[in-house]
Amino acid sequence: MSSDFESAAKKTIDISVKAEKVTADVLKSALQEFMTGKAEKKGRMTYRQLQKKSVSKLDSIEVSDSNIGDFLETARKYDIDYALKRDKSTEPPTYHVFFSAANTESFKRAFTEYLGKDQGKSEKRGEFKLKYHVRCILDEFSNIGQISEFEKLIATIRSREISASIILQAKSQLKAIYKDNADTIEGNCDTTLFLGGKEKSTLKEISESLGKETIDSFNTSTNRGQSESYGMNYQKLGKELKSQDELAVMDGDKCILQLRGVRPFFSDKYDITRHKQYPMLLDSDPKNEFDIKK
Repeated sequence: MSSDFESAAKKTIDISVKAEKVTADVLKSALQEFMTGKAEKKGRMTYRQLQKKSVSKLDSIEVSDSNIGDFLETARKYDIDYALKRDKSTEPPTYHVFFSAANTESFKRAFTEYLGKDQGKSEKRGEFKLKYHVRCILDEFSNIGQISEFEKLIATIRSREISASIILQAKSQLKAIYKDNADTIEGNCDTTLFLGGKEKSTLKEISESLGKETIDSFNTSTNRGQSESYGMNYQKLGKELKSQDELAVMDGDKCILQLRGVRPFFSDKYDITRHKQYPMLLDSDPKNEFDIKK
């Protein structure tokens, strides 16, 4: 909530918030709302009018590093005076932060720089990340359209506690949409899960990525003539772990999981009916159907 205060020489703005305690983060949130026009406007009044409106006297709070002292450097740069006061008549208390400057432009520049500088520092320190991890399950990825600069996003979102699971029918779908960036996107995915398929380019790439195994080859020969002779040849050869034709006819209950840094796993698919929350699904009970109208 914000108010304008008239003064003979300076313009004053009151940013008020209800909170148990005012911190730098609380102030930044309030300033962000003020700058975007989302803050509730209380109108124009004098400080005395505000004092009379309050049931109790506004207590002066010393500005320190534990509350809003973080704004001091920016305030000095733009010649802005500011003070913190508390109204204990509300629950939680209402804190008023008064900013005083020669003109409105000083407020705008100071608040913009303060908010932008904080974001820049957070990103440099790697602190700009979500409190809870968010996983984006992008099913039918080829049908949702091209996501702008997705090849850059997929490389950086992990540091922000965000991950993405790209689900495709075939790898060729990714190349059709993202062209040359398809390899970049795939390269930033640490896990690949192959559930089966028949598309040739997908089978070829999966077969090549699985690598080869070593097999022993023994060849024997017999020459019959005036004198019979025998020969035996021993070789070590490389063979695909799974050839393209083997992948094409892979059992529907099987899957291949590839994790970065370890050898691939050939495994059974998980039986979803064994999950403890399976009874909550529609497949288990028609009563679980979600009705958007309700």
